[in-house]
Amino acid sequence: MEKLMQFVWQHRLWDYTPLRTSDGKRVRIIHPGTLNSDSGPDFFNASIEIDGQRWAGNVEIHVRASDWFRHGHDRDRAYDSVILHVVQIDDAQVKRPDGSIIPQTTVKCSAQAAARCNMLMSGAAAGLPCAKTIASLEKIYHTEWLTALAIERLYAKSDRILDLVRFTEGDWEAAAYITLSRSLGFGLNAEPFEVLAKNLPLKFLNRHRDELVTMEALVFGQAGMIPAPANDEDGYITRLRQEYNFMAHKFSLHPLPLQWKLSRTRPQNFPHRRLALLAEKIHRGFSLIGRLDDIIADLYRRREKSFMETRCYYPHIPEPVTPQFPSLQEIREEFDIRLTGFWATRYTFGTSGKGASPRALTDSSIDRLVINVAIPLMLARSTARGDVATMRLIPELLRSFRAEDNKDVRLFTSCAGMECRDAFDSQAMIQLRREYCEKNKCIYCRFGHRMLASEIQG
Repeated sequence: MEKLMQFVWQHRLWDYTPLRTSDGKRVRIIHPGTLNSDSGPDFFNASIEIDGQRWAGNVEIHVRASDWFRHGHDRDRAYDSVILHVVQIDDAQVKRPDGSIIPQTTVKCSAQAAARCNMLMSGAAAGLPCAKTIASLEKIYHTEWLTALAIERLYAKSDRILDLVRFTEGDWEAAAYITLSRSLGFGLNAEPFEVLAKNLPLKFLNRHRDELVTMEALVFGQAGMIPAPANDEDGYITRLRQEYNFMAHKFSLHPLPLQWKLSRTRPQNFPHRRLALLAEKIHRGFSLIGRLDDIIADLYRRREKSFMETRCYYPHIPEPVTPQFPSLQEIREEFDIRLTGFWATRYTFGTSGKGASPRALTDSSIDRLVINVAIPLMLARSTARGDVATMRLIPELLRSFRAEDNKDVRLFTSCAGMECRDAFDSQAMIQLRREYCEKNKCIYCRFGHRMLASEIQG
């Protein structure tokens, strides 16, 4: 209920009868303030008038006025700057720690609005209770919110990479290695993959990448996946175990206690095969950042050549602000790994798997890695460099990829009639589902806002 009141206050959705303090003074809201997501008062930097006297400061919101004392605000100096206490039930007079009285006003939320809010927040994680509202909105409203969500998700990934760059003390390739490792888990095994990558640094692996069996031994050994050499027809498991035991003794290594998940996973998505892919890529030389930098540099060289050729015939055409990507195939090739040896025909350490092929990833899985690894890396890289032209281009690059097909996307397309044209839209829907619906942040969602606002104002 308190979140609903914050929502009403933030968006000025209260009944527009004159607000008054508990002692009858007229209240005029100039600015409700900025919502605080941390500790302290609910809204910072509000501006109000009380009987013609203007005040600037913070606002605290409670369902009951007595919650002020129940939450210990009367003893907390952080609440000295509160200029207005907004409540639904006025059952107490509140004071600052120094004993001065804080002006208090009552804002009513209808029972219908509270019920609608509870319905949204209780059902959002399991389904889509706002589906009818979404379907009734004009398409432009969908487009605006999806655009904001896609950008929000893209920059959240970029920020995560920048955090990894700091974690690796400025080593961009190491940050890319951890990012790729996590993405190879494809959600279900993302956490174990990331833990493994952070505990098996790229610099260490690069010193031993000459022999593929050594690389596989380190990766599978630290992952705790090397089985007992039973039914070891070609001796591969035995060699793997011997190599890992040697490296473990030399460098004091111990298998990590990782929880790998195989249930509800297709054979081609088993972590064994993804770990083999990671080992293969490092064995060949891991230089993802270097390759992406080369692609961007080549992009600009092609752009300059095209521009100069165009100016020869059309000198009046101004120089374009941003370049266009000529081809995405060279980015995809960075993740199109062919497995060799034991893993070319297997999904696990067992016998040869039916349908297993040397190609480690399908086209859709490769595109998924481009969307979740390459594009965020390019954005993070250009952000760190202050390369505004490339930063502007990166979001549009998502438009070049097919829309992802998963349960989150299907929920919005099938239940709410939303259009998903490409990866830009599908990334937006994934962001909406995971960061708003599943976290019960309906009052911060534009669809939820529209639904609640119509209820409150109607």
